[in-house]
Amino acid sequence: MKKVLIFVIVILIASLGISFAIITNRDKSPQVMAQSKKVATPKLPSFKDTFGKTYVLQEAGKMYKSLSTNWWLNSGGLFVVKNGVGQTIQGRLAESALWRQKYGSSNPAETDNGYHPQNIFRLVTRSKWRNLQQDAYFKITADNLSGDEHRQASNGLLLFNRYQDGYNLYYTGIRVDGYAVVKKKIKGVYYTMALKQIFPGTEYDRKSNPNLLPKKKWIGLRSIVTTNKDKTVSIKLFMDENWKGNWKLICEATDDGKKYGGKPFLDKQYAGIRTDFMDVQFDNYKIQELP
Repeated sequence: MKKVLIFVIVILIASLGISFAIITNRDKSPQVMAQSKKVATPKLPSFKDTFGKTYVLQEAGKMYKSLSTNWWLNSGGLFVVKNGVGQTIQGRLAESALWRQKYGSSNPAETDNGYHPQNIFRLVTRSKWRNLQQDAYFKITADNLSGDEHRQASNGLLLFNRYQDGYNLYYTGIRVDGYAVVKKKIKGVYYTMALKQIFPGTEYDRKSNPNLLPKKKWIGLRSIVTTNKDKTVSIKLFMDENWKGNWKLICEATDDGKKYGGKPFLDKQYAGIRTDFMDVQFDNYKIQELP
């Protein structure tokens, strides 16, 4: 009798377990089952440099010769990182300084006989990007009022976009005459795609009023560059004045391939920073690849 009772109890427990399993599986709707099988969306690439480490990067003639894994200093002599900021050479080089001598012989006109290599500062990322949001903060610490003819209204604080080389790229930024600009350089020829005044006031004059941009104040610049389904390229420039986190669209353009020198730049390429005839500091540089 006891054996029969135990057998019956075992059968009952087993049947309850089967029923519970059936009920549990029924509770899982197709939507829930599908969600459980979802694969996590791959995280898009990004890069950030807050310039926390102290070092000096020397200019290099070729990217592969750069001693930084992140940056290639294409022009400007030295890129100095200290006290939590990156910066161009600040002030005048000593006569005996290596880059004073090199630029004094190779490009004395633009660099004041080599004393200001930072007059033609070009800093390029070693990573490539296609659709990107690129941010950087700039602070002008001094003007270098060179007598060279290349010191002009179009100089400024600029971001490189889809930089193939020094002859083929987009750049965006703010000029010393107070205008925001989007430009394309193709086969060495510049095309202005958009130009808008954002710092009104006293008119720019090369001698009496050579730089309308604020001094010793942080200015954030953001470029967003995306390829559209129709193979055109949209370029937008934003500004955050005084580092308040208030980004405003200040200039935009579209490269449709029908003007501005030819086909738009569609391939993944480099990014970076350009400044002209100024001593400048940089902070909080970052890039986010966009879908």
